[in-house]
Amino acid sequence: MSNTAQEILDAVGGPGNITHFTHCATRLRFELNDASIIDKDRVEAIDGVLGAVPQSGDRYQIVIGGAVQSVFNEINNLPSMKSGAAVSNDDVKAAARAKARGKNALVDAFFEYLSDSFRPLLPVLLGASLILAFLAVLEAFGVVNTRAETIPVWLGYVNSMWRAVFYFLPAMVAYNASKKLDIDPWVGTAVILSLLTPNFLGLSDVNKFPATTCIQLVEGHDDLLQCTTQIDNVPLIGHLPLQLSDYGGQVFVPLLMVPILALVYKGLKKIIPANVQMVFVPFISFIIIMPLTAFLIGPLSIWIGNGLGGGLAWLNGHAPIVFAIVIPIIYPFLVPLGLHWPLNALQLANIASTHSDFIQGPMGAWNFACFGATAGVLFLSIRDRDTDMRQTASGALAAGLFGGISEPSLYGIHLRFKRIYPLMLTGCVAGGLVIGIGGGAITHTFVFTSLLTIPVFSPMAVYGLGIAAAFFTAFLMVVFFDYRTKEQKAEAREKKELAKAGVSATPAAAPAAAPAAAPVAEAAPEFSDEAKADLTLTSPMAGTTVALSDVADEAFAAGALGPGIAVSPAAGAVVVAPCDGKVSVAFPTGHAYGIKSASGVQVLIHIGMDTVKLEGKGFTPRVAKGDIVKRGDVLAEVDWDVIREAGYDTITPMVVTNKKKFGEITPATPGPVGITDTVVTVSPKEA
Repeated sequence: MSNTAQEILDAVGGPGNITHFTHCATRLRFELNDASIIDKDRVEAIDGVLGAVPQSGDRYQIVIGGAVQSVFNEINNLPSMKSGAAVSNDDVKAAARAKARGKNALVDAFFEYLSDSFRPLLPVLLGASLILAFLAVLEAFGVVNTRAETIPVWLGYVNSMWRAVFYFLPAMVAYNASKKLDIDPWVGTAVILSLLTPNFLGLSDVNKFPATTCIQLVEGHDDLLQCTTQIDNVPLIGHLPLQLSDYGGQVFVPLLMVPILALVYKGLKKIIPANVQMVFVPFISFIIIMPLTAFLIGPLSIWIGNGLGGGLAWLNGHAPIVFAIVIPIIYPFLVPLGLHWPLNALQLANIASTHSDFIQGPMGAWNFACFGATAGVLFLSIRDRDTDMRQTASGALAAGLFGGISEPSLYGIHLRFKRIYPLMLTGCVAGGLVIGIGGGAITHTFVFTSLLTIPVFSPMAVYGLGIAAAFFTAFLMVVFFDYRTKEQKAEAREKKELAKAGVSATPAAAPAAAPAAAPVAEAAPEFSDEAKADLTLTSPMAGTTVALSDVADEAFAAGALGPGIAVSPAAGAVVVAPCDGKVSVAFPTGHAYGIKSASGVQVLIHIGMDTVKLEGKGFTPRVAKGDIVKRGDVLAEVDWDVIREAGYDTITPMVVTNKKKFGEITPATPGPVGITDTVVTVSPKEA
């Protein structure tokens, strides 16, 4: 893990390039002095990284998945971070002022504000939703009736456990939002808590305060009241009308209040002497913002939330099928941009206002279409023996099905392969259509749409059929139509063949062990004693040798695939065997060959760079896997002009992939060579 942390830190330019560093449920989030220096391919090649997401305003996100907290801690614990990562507030502010941020950066900042206000709360929201899921399962089996007028004491206590999260959610959001805007988070929290005290809620008691009048907002819910009271004898003002609401669970209130508080708070710090700021900045902030929130911001937030919820409720009521299809279709595009937070806030507002939400049901169709597409990728990776993708897909699928978290699938797979989105959207449509035809699905709490929370939705059968349709439609679409382009499938085939030869195709991987021995039933090839003792490799073609480090491919240049040499071919050069041996790899495309020499040296010859994408054009193979070859036998004829015209480099590396079995491996000095010239000498391993 520490290697991953160091590689990530190096890739983003080191501690000196970081102005702010945090994380969300699946992603590391960086604010950098200069994000243009980052090589996205280098980041995504790091072990443990699922994807990279450049953003405007020198922001950068690196997707890790469920291990993000560990990686975050590892990075912060690196010696270089402890010694050189500190950046003063003045430096941060100066860098921010110097950026000349454009319109897109401001939009990013707005949605990042929303994201960072909710992000740290995801674990407690998930925990509370699972408590509710547990109660829903008990209710489904008739163990308990959560809606009975009289409930057991234990159930009352369990209700207090999950309700603590949702009722005090506005205070938690205020804390995070205040931290995001760089003001004392406890000041923002205290403002919201003033609306949740028994004193404030008690103002709606018409017996105690006769000037208060209340109306029931939702029939059958005595706790959903809209009350108004007159605040009498206010000094210098007289009478003030105060609209009273139960602000428990109302997240729009802190989201609107905190930016205004930040303006007041920071303004006060500029004019109040530093030695008395501790006392007077919070005091004056309370005097201004608490009444402003109670009399204006709070009621306005309720009005906005009810207005948005009412609009969507109208669409859901008049065109439920359209609504149930539109919601899952737009979510795949909102989540990568962080634009889904307003809808999540609206879901919470619906629950706070009416004790139910109708958005999360169709949203579940998107999540399960996402997970179904990931399951399809997992199926294909198992079939194709793609170890890296199998690990990515299995982890992402587990996080989705049991945690309801889509980011590992989205960033680790879906955004990397452009063919997945249309295939996944068919699942979104199928799931939304089923839920819409069934009349929709509602929930009485905010939950993560996973297998564990299915009982929370009602009607459960409609919701269950909908997410099943979404999952299996997306799964089958990916399995039947694949998620890769022709070029990507060709690269996967190459990787598979190299894996069979004991070679890893990824730049960061170390050379693997030699391939397993042939089955006992297969007769061993007969080689001369001289061939069995020969540890030299001649040039695979006429041309000019160059150092492997000069090859424009990171895997070969870094020696990750093994030591060796590269040859720039002469005109009309053919590719020949550099030793006596058996062909262990022969791509159908003719662009790469592996040979296990009579002396046990495993050799890989890769003709040109990225030539797998030519799909065999320009190559005429002359051998097949399993053939016995002698030094100088033709492996393939190549039309070098076809490769050049396609824009690919003709440089041809030849490497030893099982170097651990031998001692020193010495390449020849770069220069002109023929097919009889020795270019690599392998020494026996010392005992």
